[in-house]
Amino acid sequence: MTFEQLKIFVAVAERQHLTRAAEALGLTPSAVSSSIKTLEAYYNVELFHRVGRGIELTESGRVFLDEARSTLNRVRSAELILSEMGGLTRGEIRVFASQTIASYWLPSILMQFKQLYPGVTVTLDVGNTRTVTEAVLKGVAEIGFIEGDIDEPALSVRPVVSDKLLVVVGPLHPFSDGRQLKAEDIRSTTWVLREQGSGTRSAFEAALKAMGMSLADLKVTLELPSNEAVVAAARAGGAAAVVSASVAALMLRQGLLTRVGIDLPARQFALLMHKERHPSRASMELERLSREFAGSYKAGLTGL
Repeated sequence: MTFEQLKIFVAVAERQHLTRAAEALGLTPSAVSSSIKTLEAYYNVELFHRVGRGIELTESGRVFLDEARSTLNRVRSAELILSEMGGLTRGEIRVFASQTIASYWLPSILMQFKQLYPGVTVTLDVGNTRTVTEAVLKGVAEIGFIEGDIDEPALSVRPVVSDKLLVVVGPLHPFSDGRQLKAEDIRSTTWVLREQGSGTRSAFEAALKAMGMSLADLKVTLELPSNEAVVAAARAGGAAAVVSASVAALMLRQGLLTRVGIDLPARQFALLMHKERHPSRASMELERLSREFAGSYKAGLTGL
């Protein structure tokens, strides 16, 4: 078994698609397919089901995936140690971030990082708070950024910057008149929310609890997997939505959304790292840049 075969197997397993894995690796689909078949034939085990034109992991494949990921992560850790001896002139860092952070806060930081260390490859994966936490726990990501609270003793959770949450509606919604919401208003309107596992949703649930309510008291008409989908639904229909001020800022300025009169507690963007894994110089440098950028992010939310 070669390192290249492991990389190919993990790429295919994570995407459940030969062509997408080939594109991510810079290989041809035939080369990826051949590598998988060679691995299966040599060890006399079926790693994938071929279902029509699709591909799915077998039970053996699922068991092997965890070990393959762990092996690749150990190799990457060794590479990072060597690259750091050369002063971050080369290497790789894999980052997982929840959606608001990945779309509105982290890109500027990653650009600064790349300007300082062009030889270091940065890979960003986007999920929600739950998936980011799992990625750092399993060692798939060296560093994670989340918007919600977690209770995971194995991880170090380091607050980086405060974020403002807003309740927004479309311009034709009754709440767009600027009224200060009461409990009966919150219960009476329909809501569009992010999916379970989202940091935005968790923060809103905590705010409701402080007001003596829960999501069960609300008329939740849709649960959607992205910020963009949530604000589009709120803008188009008669529902209220909860999003970060950075998500709603442009539409608020354009008059396509209206902020509702309710103050929600600020939440923290936080950086996750595993307590038992030695932080690389790349991850420490990314944390430093994140903290430097915190001030300008706060300034950008002023007035919203």
